[in-house]
Amino acid sequence: MLPDRVLSLPTDLVLVVAILIAAVTMFAINRPRMDVVAVMVMVALPFTGVISVSEALAGFSDNNVILIAGLFVVGEALVQTGVSQRIGDWIAARAGRSEARLIFFLMVGAAALSSIMSSTGVVAIFIPMVLRIARSSRVAPGRLMMPLSMAALISGMLTLIGTPPNLIVHGELLRRGEEGFGFFDFTPFGLPILGLAILYMIALRRFIGGATVTSPDPTRRSLGDWVADFDLARRIARLRVPAGAQAARRPLSALNLGGPDRPVVLAIERIGGRAGDIIRPRPDIVIRSGDILVIDAADQGDTLDESCNRWGLVQLPLSGDWFTERARDMGLAQAMVPPASSLVDRSVAEVQFPAHHDLAVIGLRHGARAVSGALRDETLRPGDTLLLMGAWQDIRRVQDRRGEVVMLDLPGEADNVAPSARRAPLALLVVGLMVLGMVLGVAPNVHLVLLACLALGLFGCVTMTGAYGAMHMKSLVLIVGMLPFALALERTGGVDMAAAGLIALAGEASPRVLLAAIFLTTSLFSLFISNTATAVLMAPVAMAVADSLGISPYPFAMTVALAASAAFMTPVSSPVNTLVLGPGGYKFLDFVKIGVPFSAITLAVVIAMVPVILPF
Repeated sequence: MLPDRVLSLPTDLVLVVAILIAAVTMFAINRPRMDVVAVMVMVALPFTGVISVSEALAGFSDNNVILIAGLFVVGEALVQTGVSQRIGDWIAARAGRSEARLIFFLMVGAAALSSIMSSTGVVAIFIPMVLRIARSSRVAPGRLMMPLSMAALISGMLTLIGTPPNLIVHGELLRRGEEGFGFFDFTPFGLPILGLAILYMIALRRFIGGATVTSPDPTRRSLGDWVADFDLARRIARLRVPAGAQAARRPLSALNLGGPDRPVVLAIERIGGRAGDIIRPRPDIVIRSGDILVIDAADQGDTLDESCNRWGLVQLPLSGDWFTERARDMGLAQAMVPPASSLVDRSVAEVQFPAHHDLAVIGLRHGARAVSGALRDETLRPGDTLLLMGAWQDIRRVQDRRGEVVMLDLPGEADNVAPSARRAPLALLVVGLMVLGMVLGVAPNVHLVLLACLALGLFGCVTMTGAYGAMHMKSLVLIVGMLPFALALERTGGVDMAAAGLIALAGEASPRVLLAAIFLTTSLFSLFISNTATAVLMAPVAMAVADSLGISPYPFAMTVALAASAAFMTPVSSPVNTLVLGPGGYKFLDFVKIGVPFSAITLAVVIAMVPVILPF
């Protein structure tokens, strides 16, 4: 039986390697889609007899895949609560109009955060933020996504907990009776490599492939366009409450500004915790000095002047940019009255939109004709278009519910609005506790992430629709499809054969050459299996090489850890690369042409520095 088994091993290995080569070839030519290739791999591997169908599909229950999916949800929660928007605004403000500074701050921020938590998680959280920065800064997403993934990978070279391979190598040293690595033992190597990576990406940013600058949708109109279309500058007025005015310290209802033939209060601008807060107009709200009342003053004639004189209010102009500047808090939407709506044949005043939906009707069109005067007495007809004004969450609530009106269009600014901005502190609290739990190791990372997802949903920081929509299924399927290769290569003896060949070099080569060989072998394995699995396989091999030479195992262990993080060369080298593949619009060869040269740079730095800091 033994000879048969020995003879069968090369055949099994040849079949697995053939499938691997075929998959890599299809990745390289980008035909078919990468997630389709991953499914083909899962289907083909069981036919070799090396792994079963259940083992080929086991990636769908893999902890890392569930972890990545959960982190996508966490990232969506940070988007919906506006946290990522504020981080992006900070980065964009520091960068100004310089694309080079933008890449610098993005890579430094991603690397710093990833050094204390999962790099995969950081990338999942950063992706929507980077897409928003790309849109607002008119920068191609392809020029930012690869720097993001490279910085996240290099973060594994900064601290002991920066990436699982570091902990695996550290654990192998402890198992052998060595002291292991300290928390910052990786930093002297990671900082120079991060600096070189930033310079490298800035210098080559024009040669990075992927998605280009997207032109604005010509059919998507902005708030400024709608202000002009409905002539809101003439309809909407702003009344400031100066110090000592009669209106100050009175409830809004006492001003009697919402009765018949009186201006209708749409919103209140209040200078408070942050400039320009927008407050919903409630009858019991007490007016303060400095408040600005936003009203619908159409066709009020002298009534508006009389109200201003009586209460000491000062009229302010409404510029066309007023809505744009307050787009985070206040929005507009166009909605149609369907034939079966209960609003048909009722006046605008009768439908009491503010009472039921917290939205105000500030514009109306009968067919193509816009009503220029007062709206309250206008009778609504089937097919009429209403221009609604209010908070974005109220607009989206009407959009989701449907019935009385059908939402037709939202302005372009709606894409950058955080619908749950008031829950940002809760989102930060949940994510902070999740990160703290990861750092302290109080529970498995996947458990902590799932708990965070549940908490974010419970607190209203993310909707179920948003959570499911945030999961990049193409990236997840690609990761799942490539996971079975690790088991297949191990069972067929492919990994053992490579390790044995490397050990055979120990008696003939110098230690530096062996470091280079270990780096290259680790990088080669990382092309096809996860860098975590690569570290598990290569750490004992590297230390066996050190034992055969009778020298310190630390430089060899460090080389394995650094090489496992240097997975720059293909989109399947690391989940971090896979995540940015779709959003960046990359092809397989985009990673090859950028990643291979920098891998060579990293190799040179490692071979030059490791023996100096960690002597043989």
